[in-house]
Amino acid sequence: MAIFNQQSPAKKDAVPSFAQEPASNPTPPMRDTPVMPAYAANPPVARQPAEREAKESLISADLTIEGKIEGAGHVRIAGNFKGDVNVQGDLSIERGAKVNGQVRAKKVIIAGELEGNIDSATRVELLDSGVMIGDLKAGSLTVAAGSRMRGNVEFGWEEKTSAAGKSPNGNGNGAENGPTT
Repeated sequence: MAIFNQQSPAKKDAVPSFAQEPASNPTPPMRDTPVMPAYAANPPVARQPAEREAKESLISADLTIEGKIEGAGHVRIAGNFKGDVNVQGDLSIERGAKVNGQVRAKKVIIAGELEGNIDSATRVELLDSGVMIGDLKAGSLTVAAGSRMRGNVEFGWEEKTSAAGKSPNGNGNGAENGPTT
């Protein structure tokens, strides 16, 4: 007993019904209901730039590139890169990778080696295999045991105080109560 309906094999003589109309009427038969495009009921909505997903670019382990990287997406470097990196997204330097240049990114993760300065990052993570030679300015810094760094570090400070070139008390000379005489 079959649960499905068996259909008889198609006949060679069978001609589709639309082909049986006279050649003098080239228009197809009319439908009762008008056909509306799928987007008519739900028009497409323009994406806001903030909602846009950032793409990730990869420099693979077997590549060596010299130049400059700029953009809005994320960058992952597994090979060697010599030049400046300026992205509005995240930068990941993989284990075994080496970057030689200045870095500006939202978030920087170092598992390989960076020889250069990091400026204005929101967050920097120096993983256990990470090596950094250069100065670092970031909102927050995470340093894993086993990582190595040589350079000056500033983190946790707002841009206003360091950009103005003044000490935290605002008088510019670093003295607590002003100049002494």
